[in-house]
Amino acid sequence: MLIGRLITDERFRAEFLGNPEQTLLDLADHGLELSRTEIAALVNTDPAVWTRAADALDPRLQKVSLTGEARMS
Repeated sequence: MLIGRLITDERFRAEFLGNPEQTLLDLADHGLELSRTEIAALVNTDPAVWTRAADALDPRLQKVSLTGEARMS
């Protein structure tokens, strides 16, 4: 679910790319079960992976951010 959100949710992806560890810790605080190993693996993944995957996805599956606000397609 988390990887899918990174690829489809532009606003979330930008938040993650700006501060990946804190974004993941905040999600864990809200109930998402992530181990320290999973957090480290996601933080250490090349950030360009998420953008490239999002760019390759059909735009109809994207949740885009317009002027800072998320919009559902």
